[in-house]
Amino acid sequence: MNGALIPHTPIAVDFWSLRRAGSARLFFLSHMHSDHTVGLSSTWARPLYCSPVTAFLLHRHLQVSKQWIRALEVGESHVLPLDEIGRETMTVTLMDANHCPGSVMFLFEGYFGTILYTGDFRYTPSMLKEPALSVGKQIHTLYLDNTNCNPELALPSQQEATRQIVELIRKHPQHNVKIGLYNLGKESLLEQLALEFQTWVVLSPRRLELVQLLGLADVFTVEEKAGRIHAVDHTEICRSAMLRWNQTHPTIAVLPTSRKIHRAHPNIHVIPYSDHSSYSELRAFVAALRPCQVVPIVRRQPYRDYFRDSLSPRLSAPPIPDSVRQYMSSSSRKPNVLCLLGRRLKRPRTQGVMFESLEEKADQFQADRDSEEAKNKNLSGNLEKPPSHHPLQIKKQLFPDLCSKEWGGAVPFSESQQRVTALTAPLGFSVHLRSTDEEFISPETGEEISVGPHLGPRGGSDGSAAPRTQHVRRHEDSPPCHSSEALPLPASEFSSLTLKYLLTPVTFFQARFSSSGFDQQVEEYHKSLLSPYRGEYDLV
Repeated sequence: MNGALIPHTPIAVDFWSLRRAGSARLFFLSHMHSDHTVGLSSTWARPLYCSPVTAFLLHRHLQVSKQWIRALEVGESHVLPLDEIGRETMTVTLMDANHCPGSVMFLFEGYFGTILYTGDFRYTPSMLKEPALSVGKQIHTLYLDNTNCNPELALPSQQEATRQIVELIRKHPQHNVKIGLYNLGKESLLEQLALEFQTWVVLSPRRLELVQLLGLADVFTVEEKAGRIHAVDHTEICRSAMLRWNQTHPTIAVLPTSRKIHRAHPNIHVIPYSDHSSYSELRAFVAALRPCQVVPIVRRQPYRDYFRDSLSPRLSAPPIPDSVRQYMSSSSRKPNVLCLLGRRLKRPRTQGVMFESLEEKADQFQADRDSEEAKNKNLSGNLEKPPSHHPLQIKKQLFPDLCSKEWGGAVPFSESQQRVTALTAPLGFSVHLRSTDEEFISPETGEEISVGPHLGPRGGSDGSAAPRTQHVRRHEDSPPCHSSEALPLPASEFSSLTLKYLLTPVTFFQARFSSSGFDQQVEEYHKSLLSPYRGEYDLV
């Protein structure tokens, strides 16, 4: 794409990829051709500077919000801040680029020296009479439109090309004329043809709105049969269209372009009318300005050092003021949330344990509890529930045989399982089955944090245990549960060490223990709990 990030400055011209814009903070649009607006859309939300005509088209056709568009008058100098405190400023002057409606060149002046960005332009000697260029300023860097920078490509002037088109139309006095154009540009050519042949030029409603904005002569209409000259999209000029048009009325087509185009029909005529400077014009322009360096703006176009003999001595890169440096780096400290989200979604999802605060889920837990109590009453009928005498409460929703089997100290929570068990115990945190590879951004540090199956601190800051509720719930990717019935859980069936680990307070374990000693401590803890209560556990 065309466009540039100007080094050592916060300036970007015709460059709309924020991901690659880096330290750019001031964005400028030279004109509305599509190769200069790649990435620019209605979602744009940063200040954007352009000419008044471009501002109208930008809002009208790309739906960019007016609150972000800053229209700068052409031919005037404007002072813009280069930092957040207004200590460092620059002057930007817009000059007509003679390319398409609203197209301008930008002259930037500031701590970085003097930079001229031509955008797409067609050179005329009158450009050197612009007040901003006529005072003999030293141009340090010239960003040059090198579309036609080829010594082997000889192009006529626009006046000469217009004369060739007029001669062609005169040779076909009984023919309709189709002029193939892009959506924007060459409106002045159409005006000259209309005045020369005293005929209306038929336009699309969109282009008619534009020419009315430009204040051109009243020679345009949208009525198909009002005139013999029709402006159409350049893609419509093809063999099938020519055959169709000539069936109803003799027709010729004109493609005013410097590009090499294959003629698919004998009545298609390519005239080298260009809105870009020819090689000889570029040579004259650079020789008159004598910049310190020339930077081509069309990357796809081969470029050689054609202007070495017209350059002034190079200067060293100027230092960046501290306030500008801070401004350029101010918005790049936070991680890119979209990049982190993309990475997160691409990673394989594995299940683990994540801890959350009980207060954030209190309402949800209470609703679940009320629902389960209602279901238990419906299932048990008049079955009496023994009174609860201990804070340890077990809630068995699914897997009726979950606690009657031994898995060697590991509970097989896999994605193939259809059910999970929800447990409650007096611990200082809550447990959720989540992906161990999930990444989030810390609001305090702005860094990536990974949430995995590890235990967080219990209780308050003083280390005391607080009676909280622990629960294990189904992962978002797990299959839906098929039952939520509450079933009795006799004490004799509660023999899985893995489940007992989850129900054993951390403060119960001694500082030193072996793996076998660890199991023994778990068993001793639960035996001490079960000794006063030989009946069934309370169900909730």
